[in-house]
Amino acid sequence: MAQKITTQLYLISPLDVSGDFPRRLERALEAGKGVVTAFQFRVKGIDQHEAAALAEPLQEICAAHEVAFIVNDSIALAKRLKADGVHLGQGDGDVKEAREELGREAQIGVTCHASRHLAIEAGEAGADYVAFGAFFPSETKETEHRAELQLLEWWNEMVEIPSVAIGGISPENCRPIIAAGADFLAVSGAVWSGDEVAAVKAFAEQISKA
Repeated sequence: MAQKITTQLYLISPLDVSGDFPRRLERALEAGKGVVTAFQFRVKGIDQHEAAALAEPLQEICAAHEVAFIVNDSIALAKRLKADGVHLGQGDGDVKEAREELGREAQIGVTCHASRHLAIEAGEAGADYVAFGAFFPSETKETEHRAELQLLEWWNEMVEIPSVAIGGISPENCRPIIAAGADFLAVSGAVWSGDEVAAVKAFAEQISKA
């Protein structure tokens, strides 16, 4: 049986990626070499042209650090940017459409909340990963759905498609999620609301101890 990959970090951008954010991203990726393997560009309420301009320097930083650059919600923006992939919420288009638009190599992830059914559907449609959550209250996003550790354990045992755990995850509370088999910890506020280097290093320490 293939060696199980250790849990990795999937950074999600704050909604404001202007100003010194590119420099902050660079610092976080340098601190998280080998641990941070994906970055999600998540901005809301701006047009595609403006979003593309904001994304460009961030995409270059990710490419330089060999970190996958994933666009949240928008298949069209992911295609325009030639991004590494797209992350789809339940109302953001389907996996088949994303695959047709973005090609075979694209990483396509799907938000599945706390639902085995949605996750199995996403997997059958060809998703590359599924995201479960929220596991804890999140300061970054309103959370209607609360996921349990048993869901991660079940998925990890039964299905080979990687799982992403999301929602209020911090270095202080992440150990049980790692132990339950999450392939990725998706984190935003825990990194960007303070010192991003210290936060990434704290996550890396918890992952290495698990």
